[in-house]
Amino acid sequence: MKTDITQALVAEHRLILRMIALLEKNAPHTAEGSYRNWQFYLDGIDFIRQYADRFHHAKEEDVLFKALVDNGMPKEHSPVAAMLMEHDQGRSFVRALEAAVHEAQTGRTDNYQTIAANALGYAALLRDHISKEDDILYPLAERVLPETMRSGILRGYQDAEAQVAAEFGAGYDAIVTKYEQE
Repeated sequence: MKTDITQALVAEHRLILRMIALLEKNAPHTAEGSYRNWQFYLDGIDFIRQYADRFHHAKEEDVLFKALVDNGMPKEHSPVAAMLMEHDQGRSFVRALEAAVHEAQTGRTDNYQTIAANALGYAALLRDHISKEDDILYPLAERVLPETMRSGILRGYQDAEAQVAAEFGAGYDAIVTKYEQE
């Protein structure tokens, strides 16, 4: 029986998908001008940057993807390269979303479409990205990575988790839950 090295990442995807669903729900209303809760977007940006990017993507990029490359997967023109490119595309959407939200906070009303487009662009990218990871890349990793590498991968995840407070994940879950109940 092989040690499971992707289960924790799949579980983290569930929370990220809940935030994506909120962006998909609220952004169309922002585009039409009826949803102007800028704090939701700022909390969403914080969630994406801290939970999805700094916490979750760090485990993927610094641990799992590195292990795949160390095990012989090419770094360029490979599934790992594609996932890293999509992580960068997501960061671009978030930067544009943040700039537009800050403008809206100053009273600018002509950029609601920009907020919605970047929120929905990020959501579509990440929904597709997570599907590729959960359905293709993670099962591939489970098949090809030898047992000798697995404890090091899990240790890498633990090291990443040690960089944040114990209640880190629960705090972001509570934020998502709050907006789900809005």
